[in-house]
Amino acid sequence: MIHEESAGPVVWSGIIAATCLLLLVVQQMLWLALPFIFGTVLHYILLGPMQRMVRAGFGRHAAALSVCALFAAFAALALTAAMAWGGGPEEDSWEKTIGLYLDGGVAFVHNTMTLLEARFPLLAEMHLTSSVNRAFRTYTDDFAQEHLGEILVGVATWVPSLLLAPFLTFFFLRDGLRFKRFLARAVPNAYFERALYLLHEVDQTARRYFEGLLKLTVLDTAVLALGLWTIGVSSPLLLGLISAVLAWVPFVGSVAGCVLVVIVASTDAPANPLVAYGAIGVFVLVRLLDDFVFMPLTLGRSLHIHPLVTVLMIFAGGMLAGVVGLMLVLPLLGVVMVVGETLGRLVTNPRLRARHRYALALRARQAAADLT
Repeated sequence: MIHEESAGPVVWSGIIAATCLLLLVVQQMLWLALPFIFGTVLHYILLGPMQRMVRAGFGRHAAALSVCALFAAFAALALTAAMAWGGGPEEDSWEKTIGLYLDGGVAFVHNTMTLLEARFPLLAEMHLTSSVNRAFRTYTDDFAQEHLGEILVGVATWVPSLLLAPFLTFFFLRDGLRFKRFLARAVPNAYFERALYLLHEVDQTARRYFEGLLKLTVLDTAVLALGLWTIGVSSPLLLGLISAVLAWVPFVGSVAGCVLVVIVASTDAPANPLVAYGAIGVFVLVRLLDDFVFMPLTLGRSLHIHPLVTVLMIFAGGMLAGVVGLMLVLPLLGVVMVVGETLGRLVTNPRLRARHRYALALRARQAAADLT
């Protein structure tokens, strides 16, 4: 893996500028970027099983089709089981369920404000509880009835584009090598070895990032589910998985996951606020483990980028492309870093440039040999 110290300031300026430009392009083509991202993630998940089938004697087409079909069957069974487990004729509607959890979250905030006012008289003089209650009523009155339909319609508009993800996954698996050969044939002979190295490093960087992200998600899910189960929160595994996936978005995702866990905990035990406080403690502990233990063991080994550059690019990604930019800025930066540093080495290598000029001159002489 190439490290950032091997590139100079000019190369890194180009890397950062190219990453920001790609973020703007992704934001404008989000309808295509999202299925492409999901297809890439599924490609790296299924690539290992497909390669084992190819080594066992299957063709690439048959192996890709088999692993995609098995994954689709497994996903359909898991979705059916989740719907059968979570639904039923006696179950309340989604609107009532969401309203119940919102009421639990509001009650938790109200109780917390009351405790703070009892402990700190200055807050009572500021009428903190009444101010917070008014703010919550402004944003939560009839939320489920008024906004849930809009949210569901917005999600439904993305379904057709997301259906492209399985098709992209299949063709990535089947024709990935063919696409690499197609790109390699367009490279001049003098730069051929370096170009092959570039393609290999881009593929390995993306693969290591997504594999590290999946390992990090599994670790976060397991540890958070164990902690929530210990303090008695309902559906700990589902909450752990949702919070781990939300954590893919830096900063914003972690806050959203913590709010979700606290709302569920406060709804499960409205008369015992210690459960919600315990859930906050569990979530903070998991975040600390994630930052100092899990992430260096997973993502830290996939992208070798200086922490200062990482933080600055996360803020730049959020400013340029919002939540999508926060989620995609690091993998884009990792891929552009490999491409930029390799191209920088190619351009500044006098030996390779001399070989390329000599090859051009030789072909020109051969083409004009019978004309004199």
